[in-house]
Order: sequence, then C-alpha cells, then structure tokens
Amino acid sequence: MPTGQMALGNMPIASSKDIGGGKSVVKFATSPKMSTYLLFFGLGEFDRASVKAAGVDVGVVTKKGDTPKADFALKSAADILPWYNDYFGTPYPLPVLDNIAAPGRSQFFSAMENWGAIFYFEYAMNLDPKISTESDKQNVFTTVAHEMAHQWFGDLVTMAWWDDLWLNEGFASWMEGRATEHFHPEWNAAVGAVNGREYAMGLDALQTTHPVVQHVETVEQASQAFDAITYQKGEAVIRMLESYVGHDAWRDGVRAYMKQHNHGNTVSDDLWQAVEVAAKKPIKAIAHDFTLQPGVPLITVSNATCAAGKTTLSLTQGEFSKDIPGKKPLTWRVPVTVQALGGGTAKTLVTGGQGAVTVDGCGPVVVNAGQTGYFRTLYGSERFGGIVQNFAKLPAIDQLGVMSDAWSMGLAGYQPATDFLDLAKATPADADPQVLSKVTKTFTAIDGYYEGQPAERAAFRKVAIGQLRPLMAKVGWIAKTGEPDNIAILRADLIGALGGLGDADVVAEAARRFNADKTDPSAIPGPLRKTILGVVAAHADQATWDAIRAQGQAEKTPLVRAQLYSLLASAEDETLARKALELALTPEPGETLSSTMISKVAASHPDMTFDWAIAHKDAVNDKVDSTSRTRFIPGLGAASSNPATAEKIKAWTAANLAEGSRKEGDKAAAAVMNRAQIRQQRLPAITAWVAKAG
Repeated sequence: MPTGQMALGNMPIASSKDIGGGKSVVKFATSPKMSTYLLFFGLGEFDRASVKAAGVDVGVVTKKGDTPKADFALKSAADILPWYNDYFGTPYPLPVLDNIAAPGRSQFFSAMENWGAIFYFEYAMNLDPKISTESDKQNVFTTVAHEMAHQWFGDLVTMAWWDDLWLNEGFASWMEGRATEHFHPEWNAAVGAVNGREYAMGLDALQTTHPVVQHVETVEQASQAFDAITYQKGEAVIRMLESYVGHDAWRDGVRAYMKQHNHGNTVSDDLWQAVEVAAKKPIKAIAHDFTLQPGVPLITVSNATCAAGKTTLSLTQGEFSKDIPGKKPLTWRVPVTVQALGGGTAKTLVTGGQGAVTVDGCGPVVVNAGQTGYFRTLYGSERFGGIVQNFAKLPAIDQLGVMSDAWSMGLAGYQPATDFLDLAKATPADADPQVLSKVTKTFTAIDGYYEGQPAERAAFRKVAIGQLRPLMAKVGWIAKTGEPDNIAILRADLIGALGGLGDADVVAEAARRFNADKTDPSAIPGPLRKTILGVVAAHADQATWDAIRAQGQAEKTPLVRAQLYSLLASAEDETLARKALELALTPEPGETLSSTMISKVAASHPDMTFDWAIAHKDAVNDKVDSTSRTRFIPGLGAASSNPATAEKIKAWTAANLAEGSRKEGDKAAAAVMNRAQIRQQRLPAITAWVAKAG
C-alpha cells in the first residue's frame, strides 16, 4: 500500500513495515469466523477519532478534516455499544468498531454492516452545520444504531440464506427504535414507528406483495428482497410479538438465541424457539402467520355493547386489500389490545376469524391501543364518530395510528376518504409534532392527486393552507430556545408543505431569505437551508435555477454540493426538469449523484421521466448500481396516476428483465393503477367535503 495512507479492515493492524519506494506492507489481526460478505478493506487519506467504550476501541473515520462532523456519530456509537452488550447478553467480540464515512451515494443502501468496520456514505453519518437538519441528526443516530445492531443480528449470528434476510434487517430496524427510545426519549420514536408500519402496509396491501420470509434464488431476487416488507414489516411484527410476550421475556429469548447460535447460521424458527422457551408462551404459530404469508389483517368492530360499566366488543378478522376488492381473506392469529377512553385496557387473541374482548369503561374504545399490532381497524361510522369527537384526548401514538388507518382505508374504499379530513380538523394545535406532520404530509399527498384539475386543486389548497397557516404562525421561522427537537422537524415540514401548496407568504419569504443570503449569514439558518432552498428550487425560474447551479459548481464541500445539485431536480417547471435530467447524464454532478437527480425529477414528473429514461436506457443504467437496475427505471414511473404509464412499465419490464426479476416493475405498475383508482373513485368525495368546508 502507499506509505502514509490509512489502511482499514475488520480487525486492527497487527504490523506495518515500510519496504521503500513509497510502499508499505500492512497485516491485520486474524478475524473471527464470519460470513464473507462482511469482509471490509479500505485505503485512503483519512482522519480517525476514537474513544474507549466497554473495552472496545470505537472510532469514526472520515476524509481529512471532517472528524468534527462525525462527533455525534462517535458519541452515539460509544453510548450504544455497552447498552447492546447488556441487551444481547453477549459482549461485542471484536477489539475495534470503526464507523467509516466516504463521499457519494447509492440507490441501494446508505450504510453496510461490515463486522467491526461499518461503512457509511457520509450523508448518513456526518453532520454539517451548514445544511444538516434535526431530521438528519435523528437519522444519523438511527442509522448508527441499526448498523451496530447488525454486529450481533447479521454478523455474530447470520441468516442461513437470503430467504431469512428479515432476521437481519427487520431485527436491526426494531433495535434501532429500541435504542432511540432509550437514549433519546424526547424524539418519541415509538410514535415514529407507526409511520414505518404504515409504509410497509401500503405495499403489503397490494397483490404484488410477498411474505416476510421469501424464497430467493438469484442475485437480482436477493437485491429486491431489501424492501419495506423485509425492513418495516419485519420490525412491526417483532414489535407486536415483543408486546405479546412482554419486554423482559423477549429480551431473554434474544439472549438465549445469541448464546446458542453465535458464529453460526440460523433460520427464523431458531428465534421463535428461543423466545417461546424464555417466555413460556407459544408464539411460533402467530409468527408464522405474519411471516410466512403476505398481507394485512383487518379487524372489524362488528358489535359493541356496554353493561355494568364494561364494554364488550365483537371482532371479526378479514384482510385489507387496496387492489382486490372482496378478496377472500387469509387467516391470522392476531394479538389485539383495546383501551376505553377514560377506562381500562384489555388484550385478546383473535383466532379463526372471530374474537371478543371486554374492557372497563363505556367511552369510545381504541382498537390496537398503543399501536403494537400489525393490522388495520374498521370501526363503523357510529363508533368512528365517537373517536373523532374525542380525538384530542387520545394518546399521540393512537392519534397517529387511527389517522393512518382512516386515510389508508378511506383511499381503499373501506370507509369515507373524508374521515381523515374530519380527524385533521379535530387535531388540536398542541398535538404531538409527529401527528401534526402527518396532517401536513397527507395534505401534500392529496394535493398531488389533484394534478391536472386546477379548479379543484385551488379549492383544496385554500382549505389546506387555512389549516396549516396557524400552525406555521405558532412554530415560526426561527427556532426558539429550548423548543422540543421534533418542533424543528415540524417547522421544516410546514414550510415545505405550504411552499408546495403555493402559499404566497411562504414562497415569498423563502425567496427573500434566498436573495438575502448573499449578504446576511443569518437569513438562512443551517437547519432550514435544505427546506428554504427546496421551496425556492421548486418554484424556480431559469435565472434562479442557474443561480443554484452556479452555487453547486462553486461549492467544495461534498455534502453541500450534493444537496444543491439535488435541488436542481425539484423544479416544477417541466422545461427546467428536463434540463436537470440532461445534466444528470453529464459528469458535472458527480457519478453517484446522477441517479438521485433522476429520481428526484420523477417525483414531480413521473410520466415524462419514465419516457425519457426509456429513451436513454443505456446512459441511465450506467449511472445506477448494478444491484438496483431491476428496480430503478420501473420505479421512475411509480408516482404516476396515468394507467397508460402502468402499461408502459409492464411492457418495459417484460422486454428487459428476466421473469424472476420483475417484482419491482410489477410493484411500480400496481402503484400507478392504485393512484388512478383513487383519483377516479375517492377524489370526488374529497372535493365535495372541501366545497362544504370552504
């Protein structure tokens, strides 16, 4: 290796010898027995900072001069390591744990859990005060926690084959949440987990879904297995089973699993067996229902009676589907927790499609209280009306869960799509910031469905802006001393949403700050730079687009430069969007950023971008990781609402991908058809609600 450069591997350097001629020979200590895909070797001009934690040399490795940007990652890793040692009951077995950041990005991953030498793209590990947001900070922590969880689940104990990939990814996703709840309770990670579950259910309710445990035969199939079913559904199932057996019993089962299988390979049943023994409670059948078959259970409250101060609910299990109305449901054993407002809590296991539960109290009852279950709940209009009237009294996690169910089931036709709007109207201004962010983001989603309907969109925007403006006035543009961290995220969400909805005041203020930034360093605070520039870039004319490009050309910091070029791809103006696509095929943005720019354009212009990508197929594929090529081009059209685009996606997939590698193309086409159905079948009711409200 070149003398003077830093060599990095899974283990510490055992010896280094200068052999002259500018070369050195470096030997690493012998690694423990491990899976070959975890091997790491790096070489370059790096800086390293480290601390000792639980006897381990925990380090961060960055480009020269960047270690201060990794301070938060280093502190987080040092805090997490002894806590994981205790949770897993098996100490981290290597003498070193490096977290290594490098420029660039991938469509496939943001970090990789190489044993003892975790690799990150620097946007996922470093924080730059020029542009980093509160969301970035929280993402750094969860990414570090996720990859460190893999040092046990995935590295110390590795799945026997890719069929059980979820044992790695679902568990690490769940563990990142547990670590966040422990070290940063102020972030309210349990509430945030509802959004992850919601994302998984969105895919799991389409006929293109697959079981958590899935058969993998090819490299392409293994690559496509890294999806929300593997990660977020896997996490949600673990969260449900942990709640069912109890936190302590679950932890004891995990400890036994680690001790029994360390330095070995496992299948899912090995984990279920360990937990069953520790909990003295059968879970294997429940786990099989949720991991060996696809889909989302639907629990319908078919009857509710109150007598002697207690409410008894009759529960019926069906299946929630977005694209197969009237589908014959699969059967699950479903753990259900209910809570009566102002009353008690009760649990039951719905089996054979039917169940009942009695709970103290006669107030409105929330089914899936605490939101640990992986299912949707249908209350019926009368019971749902009681929840709307008492919505402000619900815990934040149940507000978000009820709201998520109402929106998704409204879009699928199980209940009125306007039920979500009733909940949004009933949401108090002092609700949890994550609940308010849900309202904000859903308004943006509704606005997207109105593409091509200018009069109806204008009416909806008036109502949405009217609800969001008071929230924006409350949080303000400037952070207040001592405000909760999640308020900073809400502030960014509100500015982004109001800017996207065309709120004249927000668009003008963003433009004012952008122009003032040249002479006033305080005009754009670092945590809001991405958001403010995002509003400006979305509404950009040619001169503004050119100004952002000029900033990108002059910028030397890779994180900031990447952000500026990404902004060029967010223009609403189609002519500028096309310019961004053409720019993405040149060397100017940097090879690893091109695909990000193309995807960003597709978010606003899916039909145009998909057609353009087909016309430039070879050039586009040259900018995409080989592991992502089966999903990249089909995914560009997924945000369309045009059935013709769905047919194009199917045709392209059939012509260009092997039969066993078409899953992502099928998902993209299904997403387009689902959006088209929503526009046709659900949007008229929303339009009518808006007219009445307006």
